[in-house]
Formats: sequence, C-alpha cells, structure tokens
Amino acid sequence: MKPAFVPLTRRRFLAIGAAFAGMALLPSPGRAAGSAAGLRTWRGVALGADASIRLAHPDPDEADRLIRLCLDEVERLERLFSLYRPDSALNRLNRRGVLDDPPGEMLRLLSDAVAFGRRTDGAFDVTVQPLWQLYAGHFARPGADPLGPPETAVAAARGLVDYRALAVGTGRIAFARRGMAATLNGIAQGYVTDRVSDLLRGQGMDRVMVDLGEIRALGLHPDGRPWRVGVKDPFDGSRLSETVEIADRAMATSGGYGTGFDAAGRFTHLFDPATGHSARQWAAVTVTAPDATTADALSTALSVLPFERAAAVVAGFPGVAARFTRPDGGVVRLPA
Repeated sequence: MKPAFVPLTRRRFLAIGAAFAGMALLPSPGRAAGSAAGLRTWRGVALGADASIRLAHPDPDEADRLIRLCLDEVERLERLFSLYRPDSALNRLNRRGVLDDPPGEMLRLLSDAVAFGRRTDGAFDVTVQPLWQLYAGHFARPGADPLGPPETAVAAARGLVDYRALAVGTGRIAFARRGMAATLNGIAQGYVTDRVSDLLRGQGMDRVMVDLGEIRALGLHPDGRPWRVGVKDPFDGSRLSETVEIADRAMATSGGYGTGFDAAGRFTHLFDPATGHSARQWAAVTVTAPDATTADALSTALSVLPFERAAAVVAGFPGVAARFTRPDGGVVRLPA
C-alpha cells in the first residue's frame, strides 16, 4: 500500500483532460469556468495534487458556490486524514498509538479500511506505514545499499503491520502494538471523492465528474453520453492505453511507479503486507466500482495479488471490474 498524500507526487494514471474532447481547460489553477457543453469546470490543487470538478448547472454563480462547498469539504477531511499536517487526527493516532473520542469521519474510514483488510485477506492493510518509514529512511541515507534495507529490518517492520491489531470503536481507536502506524493513502482519496460526490448529489446535482485523485461520475455527461476517462500507459505517461466510458461509476488506478524510493525504480510505495517488499506483480491495476472508496482500496489490494487470488477478491465485490497491466505490457481483465 501507499503513503498518505505525498506532496507533488501522485499514484494516479487517469488522464481526464486528454479524454474530454471539447471541454474548456483553465489557464490557471483554483478557478472555475464554463464550457461549450454547459459545464462549470474547476481545476486546481486538492490533497496535494492536480484535481478537477465538473458539474452541469445553468447558473454559473450557483455552480461556483457548490464548488466552494466541495473545496471546503476537501479541506475539512484533509485535516483529519493527512500525514503532512501535524495536528491531523491520523498523526495524533500514530504519535500516541491511541485516539480518544475520534471524529466520526475517522471512525467511518478506518472501519471501512479494516473491513477491506478482512475481505481481501490482508492484501489491503492500512497499517503498512512502518514499511514506508523503513524504506524512505533507508534510501534517504547517503550511500544506501541499493539492494534495500536488511531483511532483519524488513521483518521487524512487517511485525508492526496487521490491520487486525487496529481496534476501531466509537469512543476510541487504538493500536495493539507499540510502534504501529497507519497510512490512509490507499483509501482516503477515494473516500474524499465519494464525500464530495455525495455533497453534490445532495444539492440536486446529477451530472457531475469529480477527480480528486480517484474519479467518480454522477449520471451522464450533459450531451447524453457517458463520461470518458483516459487510462494512461504505465510505461509512457505521454500516451493513453485505453479510454473508458463511465456513468454512475468510479475508477481508480494503482501502480508501483507512482512513487519510487530508489533511482532504479525497484523499490516503490506499493507494499505487499505479507512480505514487506514492494509489489512487482503488475505494472498497473485499474478498478471500476460503484463508489470511489471501493475502487481505491481494491486497486491497492489487487496490485499485490497474483491473478488467481485477485479473481477471488473481485468475485466478492458485486459491480467491480479490474484491468491488470503486466510488466511485459500485456493486459488481463476481471471478470474475464
């Protein structure tokens, strides 16, 4: 799994702008503008990276008000989930090993994370942060061994990784072992995308595309077709490997090359919780699902699994489909 909200880097391979032919692109971030398709489009930065929100509304001022509500919601949730804000709820949990009277959103997201751990037999594990700290610290040292941290250190860090040792209760969240820590990057971007989508749906919006690291489409594009999402080629970021049409669906992609620790790219942010090593099974995994939280968590989990085990996981989630890119460039899909 991945570290939470890495500034200026991103494990995203979904090229929205390239796939939305004819839509206006803004010359500068953080502002909204209209388009010929009747869309109000905002592009800016959210969760540390490029983001966009597109919604169909006849009143530009009202559309801008809704976009501001969305951005306020993103800011509120990032204050809870970020590893880069010292006062975040997640950082308080990691520092102390316990969080009393946790915010409701923190309870909900960690409860979901533990459930995904259980339903993927540990392939998704929200407590992999000690592995990230180990590898990041190792490769930050001058003259670091290019073969990675010693196996004894990997084994020690892996001993702190176990979603079952995270107790999530209404009045208290706590780790069972000293030194454990959590990262929400394998699920939080999807969760925030869902919360923003729900906010817009609650305001009566039914033709919306939200891209906050993961993507969710509400309804159809205003011209009556599905929304089009381009999936970037994991071997060449300048080109698309596929264009997918979605409506009332979400999409997320994970790949080890999103953030690497070493210059050779052998060690990345996608960890297999079972081994403590970077996953190399797939070059990229794209998941479509009814909601972005599921798409985000499963794209993470499936990235560390062989195809047979991945098939069993996908079968347990109705409405989920997955696209796997092999290291040799071949593509396989589930359902087949």
